[in-house]
This record gives sequence, structure tokens and C-alpha cells, in this order.
Amino acid sequence: MKNKNAVIYGGGGDIGSAVARAFAREGAVVYLAGRTTSTLEQVANEIRADGGIAFTASVDALDQAAVNQHLREIVDQAQQIDIIFNAISIPQQGMQGVWMADLQPDDFMLPVTTYSRSNFITATAAARHMIKQGSGVILSISATPAKLAAPMAGGMATAWAAIESISRTLAAELGPHGIRVVCLRANAMPETAMVQNVLNIFTQAMGMKDPKEFQTAMESGTMLRRLPAVREIANTAAFMASDQAGAITGAVINLSCGSVAD
Repeated sequence: MKNKNAVIYGGGGDIGSAVARAFAREGAVVYLAGRTTSTLEQVANEIRADGGIAFTASVDALDQAAVNQHLREIVDQAQQIDIIFNAISIPQQGMQGVWMADLQPDDFMLPVTTYSRSNFITATAAARHMIKQGSGVILSISATPAKLAAPMAGGMATAWAAIESISRTLAAELGPHGIRVVCLRANAMPETAMVQNVLNIFTQAMGMKDPKEFQTAMESGTMLRRLPAVREIANTAAFMASDQAGAITGAVINLSCGSVAD
């Protein structure tokens, strides 16, 4: 990935920052985009301290005009965009841990519209630049409920399935232009603040006393009897974005530790 330009939306979050660090270690110039500039700068400073190159920008990944402007600025500065990865997230309170029949329509639709809109905006904006240059990689991330029948996942399961569908459709359209599109389907990563929040939500919803109890139940449902680490997601993203994965597109990469069998 040496000298390639990678844009990471949600670059200040647990997953986005880990992927940014992995890209930078492989030689990519990383452009961290998100809403909280101070968090982005902290990640960028860590990357720079390790010898990498990182830039930051306050960008709302739900705002098409803002995303377009940011990418134009990168192209003006660096000539091309080689990789994008969308790792945005929203709080899960009131969306997961609730039976579908008890959800209000707005609570069901919020993750569906947020995640699908953001991934559509960022992927298509990048695609327009990548088509001109005849190359590029578009990465996204979903989760196991996109394929599993998972209770109390609410609209998140639909949102993750939509991300995978967007990825497949774009792969079919963009492949002739030399652009690869890949989605990573991950299981819960207990290191992240979001998953810790979700564990607490489900612990309460299931009438359990300790989130560790629910985590253990999740781990027992995988073939490897564990959940993935953030570094495994980041390292896989770096491989998928590299030329070594040049024959892979239109794929949903299984990082579930075996809770889903493909």
C-alpha cells in the first residue's frame, strides 16, 4: 500500500482508527474523516509518531456536499484516491435489545437510513473519482446479524444487510472500471466501546447480571469459541485494500470466528 491514499470515515472510532493505523503501517497516506476533530487529531498524531503520514478533516459522512468537497480537496492535493473505508457508527441505545414488535418505526428506521445513506454517499462519491483513474478499492463493514436470524437486533440487522447489498451492487457496476468493492462482515469486538454498550444493553434485556455472561454466550456460539479482535479486522482490511487481494471483489469477508458458515 506504499504511497496509496486512503480515506477513512469514522477515523476516530475504535475500528476506523485501527484500520487507519494498519493502512499507515503498510505505507498508505491516510485521510481521517469524522465529526470530532480532537479525536481525529489524536489518532493522526499517533500515526505520525510511528512514522506514518496522516491528515484530518471534519466531515459529516451523511452530508453529500461535504463528502464531495472533501474528496475534491484530496484529489487536488494528492491527485487520486486509492482506497476508502466507511466505519461510521451511531449509539445503539433504543435500537438494539428491544423486541421488533415493541420498536417504534423511527427507531427501526434510524440505523437503516443512517448506515445505508452514509455508505451510499461515500462509496459513490469515491467511485466517481476512481472511475476517472481506472482503479480503486471501496471497503465497508457489516456484522453477523446481516445473515443470521438474531433476535432484538432491530433495524441494525437490516442496516448491515443493506451495506452488504450496496457493496455487491457497486462491485458489479465498478468492476469493469478496475475498481474493487469488498465488505467485511465482523462479529462483535468486545474491545470497542460500542460493543461494550451493546453487551450492557443485551445483558439487561436478557435478565442477566453480568455482561461477561452474555459475552460468554456469544463466544460459545462460534466455531472458534471466541470473538474477533479489532486488530484482526484492521489487518484484514489492509490486506483487502492491498494489491495482494487484487482478484477479490463483490465479496463479503467472513470475520465472524465461525458464528456464520459460508
